[in-house]
Amino acid sequence: MNALINVRDARAEDEAPWRRLWDAYAAFYETVVAPEITTHTWRRILDPRSPLIGRIAADGDQVIGFSVSVLHEGTWASDQVCYLEDLFVDPDFRGKGAGRRLIQDLLDLGKERKWSGLYWHTRAGNPARRLYDEFVAADDFVRYRIHL
Repeated sequence: MNALINVRDARAEDEAPWRRLWDAYAAFYETVVAPEITTHTWRRILDPRSPLIGRIAADGDQVIGFSVSVLHEGTWASDQVCYLEDLFVDPDFRGKGAGRRLIQDLLDLGKERKWSGLYWHTRAGNPARRLYDEFVAADDFVRYRIHL
């Protein structure tokens, strides 16, 4: 891992580089997130009362990646559960340990804050699965989605 890459809470001054990465993330998933939703998401990331956790991976002063997670109650545990909803690393910086650090950061936070677990899902063909498989094997659950 690159020792220069650190992970920290998102700060207000990260908005422009985060938005650049957020747009690239949406493009990777071949979708468009409406600007007002992006603005709302960013506001919730910065709001300490929100269940969203926004973390930034930086190489020196340059923002190169992010994770956005949601803390929620669960029915199978008494402690909070963390859902890693979004994780993205600038393609120019992939393979240098930023994705690994972002996941490890959440594991460390979870142990420190006594979460009951951390989970995420991704597309079957996502090349990042090579990294994810180093943390835990994928399970056999299937996702169903209804947009309202």
